[in-house]
Amino acid sequence: MRQLHRKHHWLGRLLASDPGHIRLHKAARATVSLMASIFTTLFILHISGKPLLTPAIVSGMIGMMGIMVVVDETKKDMKLTTLWLGVSAMVGVTLGSLLSGHSYYIDLLLVFIVFSTFYFTRFGVRYFSLFMIGFMTVYFSSVLKLSSGQLPWFYMGIAIGIVYVYVLNFILFQSTAKNLKRSIRSFHIQSNLTLNLLIKGMNETELSEKQKRNIKKNVLKLREYAIIVSGYINAEDVQKMWPGLTPVQLRLYVFDTGMLIETLTDSIRGLKNTDALEIDEIRHLLIWVTESLRDAEVLAPNYEEQNLEEAERAVQKLRLLIMDLLNRDQQPKGWIFLIRRIESIANHVIEGAVTIQQSLHHKNLNEIESDAETDKVEEDEMEEKGLKASTKKAYQALVTGALSIIIGQFISPAKPYWILLTAFVVLLGTESIGRIYTKGFQRSLGTIIGAVLGFTLAKLLTGQSFIEVTFIFVVVFLAFYLLTVSYTLMNVFITMLIAFMYDILLGGITFSLIGARVLDTIIGAAIALGVSTFIFPKKTKDKVGESITDFFSELKPFVTDYVRGFREDVNIKELTESAFQLDQKLQTIKEESQSLFQRPGTSTHSDISRWTTVLAAINYYARHLVASSYRKGFEYPKELEQVFIKIEEKLNHNIESLNCLIKGTELKPNIYSLDHEREQIEKLAPSRKQSQRDLIHHLYYIWRINHSIAELALELGGIEEE
Repeated sequence: MRQLHRKHHWLGRLLASDPGHIRLHKAARATVSLMASIFTTLFILHISGKPLLTPAIVSGMIGMMGIMVVVDETKKDMKLTTLWLGVSAMVGVTLGSLLSGHSYYIDLLLVFIVFSTFYFTRFGVRYFSLFMIGFMTVYFSSVLKLSSGQLPWFYMGIAIGIVYVYVLNFILFQSTAKNLKRSIRSFHIQSNLTLNLLIKGMNETELSEKQKRNIKKNVLKLREYAIIVSGYINAEDVQKMWPGLTPVQLRLYVFDTGMLIETLTDSIRGLKNTDALEIDEIRHLLIWVTESLRDAEVLAPNYEEQNLEEAERAVQKLRLLIMDLLNRDQQPKGWIFLIRRIESIANHVIEGAVTIQQSLHHKNLNEIESDAETDKVEEDEMEEKGLKASTKKAYQALVTGALSIIIGQFISPAKPYWILLTAFVVLLGTESIGRIYTKGFQRSLGTIIGAVLGFTLAKLLTGQSFIEVTFIFVVVFLAFYLLTVSYTLMNVFITMLIAFMYDILLGGITFSLIGARVLDTIIGAAIALGVSTFIFPKKTKDKVGESITDFFSELKPFVTDYVRGFREDVNIKELTESAFQLDQKLQTIKEESQSLFQRPGTSTHSDISRWTTVLAAINYYARHLVASSYRKGFEYPKELEQVFIKIEEKLNHNIESLNCLIKGTELKPNIYSLDHEREQIEKLAPSRKQSQRDLIHHLYYIWRINHSIAELALELGGIEEE
C-alpha cells in the first residue's frame, strides 16, 4: 500500500503536494477556529436570550485571523502575541464604538493604525499582527455603531475567538515534528516520481517534448520541496522523529538527493544527445543505479543493511566502468564527464545514507549538535542611511490612507473604508512599484471573478441560509489553502465570502452592491500604486538590483570558502545552508522582476532577462560545488597552494566589482579571468592514476562560475584583465 505512489504517478503527485501538509493544516485550523468561535458565541447568546449576530461574526473573524496573522519566530512569542491580540481587538472594538458618531475621529484613528502597522514593524513582527487586528475591529465596530451595552458581548466573543486560536495552535496541534516527517515523506515521493520518469526516459530511444517538459517541471518542484523541507529542520523535531540523527545530516541528505536527481536529469539529456545511452552496458548500469537509489528507504524505521547494498554495488560497478573507459587508449569524448558526475553525486548520497543509518542505530546523543548553538550567527546590522524602510513604508501608508478615505467619502459614502482596506492590503509585503502593481492587479482580477461567481451563487441560494453558511466555510478554507499558491485565487474566494455574508446579513444582494465593492477594490489598488510611485518610490529595477546584490553577497563567501577548502577544512554545513539561501535569493529576484517581464521589447526587459539567465546558471554551478565540497584527501604539488590563493582573490574581486557595477558605484573596474590559474592546475594536478581525487574535475564549476560573473561584468562596463 505504501508503494502505490510508485506505480500510479497521479497518486504520488497528489500525496507529494503541499509538503508537510502545512497549508492544509493551517487552512483547516483557521476554518475550524472560525466555525467553533461563531457557533460557541451564538450558543451563549442564544441561552442568554440575546438576539445578536454581530458578536458571533466578530468572534469568528478573531478566531480566523488569529490563526493566520501570528507569525513570530518562536512558540513562546507566538503565545504572547496571541494573548495580546485579544487586548488589541477589545481596544479596537471599544474605540470604534465610542467614536462611531464622529466620522472624522474614526478617519484619523484608521489612518493612524495603518501608519503604525508599518512603522512599528521595526520593533518586531508582533506589532504588525496587533495593529492588523486593531484595524479590522475598529472598522467593524464603527460600521456597526455599537452601543455601550453591547460591548460586553463583543468582549466575550473576542475572548472565545482567542481561546480557540490558543487551543488549536498550542494545545491540539502543537507538534511540528510530524510536519517535518510529512515533509520528508512528500520530498521522498516527489523524488521517486522524478526518478521513475528518468528511468522511463532512459528505456526509450528518444524523449518527446512533453516528456522533457514533465521531467523539468518535476525537477523544479523537487527543488522547491527541498527548500521548504530545509526550513522545517531543527534539532528538537529531528530528535523526536529520528533519535540519534543531527539536523546537519538531514539537511545534507535532502540536498544531496535533490542534486542527484538534477545531475541525473542533465547528464541523461547529454548522454542521449551524444547517443551514449545506445550502448547497452551504460544504459543498463545507469538504470540499475537509479532504481537502487530510488528503492533505498534510508529513514525507514525497519531499515535493514541490505537496503543500501544494492545501490553500493551499482555505484561500484559504475565506478569500475569509468576507470575502464579512462584507461582505454581511445577515450570517449565529452560524455565520460557526464557519467563521472552521476557516479560522484550517487556516491555522496550513499555515504550520507550510511552515516544516517549508523546514527539512527547507535543513537550517539553526545555527537548531536544543537541548532541553537551552531546556527547562531552574530551579525552587526548595518545602519541604514536616512529613513528606514519601515518608516518610508509608513509614510506611504499615511498618504495612501488619507487619500483613500477622502476618495471613499465621495465615491462610496455609505461604505467609505473599503477603498482604504484594499489600499492597506496591497501595500502589505510589497516594496517596489512593480510588486505593488502586480499585487493590485491580482487583487482586482480576483475580486472581479469572485464578484461574478459570488453574486451568481448568492442569488441562486438566497433564502437557503444553511447552504450559504456551508459555502462560507468552504470558501474560507479554500482562500487560506491557496494563499501562498495564487493570490488571485485567494481573492476570488474572499470576494465570494463577502457576497455570501452580504446576502445573509442584508437579506439579499444586488448587482450594484457587489459592483461597488469591485470598484472600491480597483480604486484602492490604484491609489496604493500611485502613492508608491511618487512617495519614496522604489523602482522595480532598483529593487531587482538590490536582490541581485544580496545574491552575490551570499555567493562570494560560498565560492571562496569552497576554493579555500582545498587548503584548509571547510564547514560543510555552512556551504549547504548557503546553497539553500542562494536558491531562495534567486527566487526573490524572479518574483521582484515579474512585472518587468510583462513588458517585452523594452531594454529593461532584455537586461533583466539576461541577468536572471546568468544568475540561474551561476546558481546551478554553485549547487554542484556543494556536492563536491566534502570530499577530502586531495593531493597536489606545493606550488599549487599559491594558485588557490590567487583564485580566491580574483573571485572575490570579480564579485565585488560586479556588485559595484550593478549598484552603479564604480565605472570600468578590472575583471579577471582564471585562464592562467586553470592552465597551471591542469598542468600540475596529479592524474587520476596518481591520486584518488581528481582535482581538475572538482574545480570545473569554479571556472564556469567565474566565466559567468566576468561575462556579466564585462557587459556592464568592466575591463578584461588577465
